[in-house]
Amino acid sequence: MAIPWIAAERGFIDAVIDPHETRLLLRKSMHLLRDKQLWWRVGRKHGLIPV
Repeated sequence: MAIPWIAAERGFIDAVIDPHETRLLLRKSMHLLRDKQLWWRVGRKHGLIPV
């Protein structure tokens, strides 16, 4: 049996969420992401010049 608190202490996960807090934390996370803009990769300005 893996203990989630050990994984959190070692930095493998950010937090341990209790089951009764899951819906609230998901709602807060979705609210934060609501206005996030997607940034697309800018194309290359210069190609590779053969030497």
